Amino acid sequence: MNVKLESPGSARAGSVNGKHEATTARASHALYCPTEVHILVIDDEPGICSLIRSALERPNFLIDTVSDVTQIEQQLQAKPYNLVITDYVLPGMKAEDVFEWIRRDQGDASVIVVTGFPSLDSAVSSLRARTYDYLTKPFDISQLEEVVRRCLESKGLLRLSEEALRETLGQTIRERRKALGLTLAQMAERTSVSLGYLSQIELGKNSASIETLYRICLGLGIRMADLFLTIKS
Repeated sequence: MNVKLESPGSARAGSVNGKHEATTARASHALYCPTEVHILVIDDEPGICSLIRSALERPNFLIDTVSDVTQIEQQLQAKPYNLVITDYVLPGMKAEDVFEWIRRDQGDASVIVVTGFPSLDSAVSSLRARTYDYLTKPFDISQLEEVVRRCLESKGLLRLSEEALRETLGQTIRERRKALGLTLAQMAERTSVSLGYLSQIELGKNSASIETLYRICLGLGIRMADLFLTIKS
């Protein structure tokens, strides 16, 4: 869990920066969700709940929100969730009680904590509850999106699309080849793979067979495992 304490900020919806960074948009486009993802957002301010839900809405993302603190326990018992995003400071509630309900009723869910009143005590409490991350308000929506993306990727709920996989492999092969000072023609000679096919692979326009990837790795002087280490999925 990456904990960063800042001075307390306003917890109002207007204080949350709604910018969507281009890099985040590209990352979201490159990933796909092979199954439904159930997310619960808990915040006593309906505006914050709506903002987070709007920011995270995607195909196959089913997002529930609860802003009435008296309904939190009931909602946690209603159905299983993959991810719970919860405010740390909730009126009349102890965070430890909410963590206990999540642990009891949502044992497989990851938890992301957000708070407008960061403190060492709340950070330690969140750490003990084994939350995935701890974010302080105000935060950029792009920051929340990135944390959610990493969390769901780690659970295998988000994966690289086939197109993104081809592009990532191709870019890696091209960068490795250029680092060795090899032209495409020289690479083709080394690997016995046609120049046109290599070009298509590097551009991400064509999928390479396992045998072709093996030849390419031999030509680059690397193991196939090293090639796939560059891919986050």
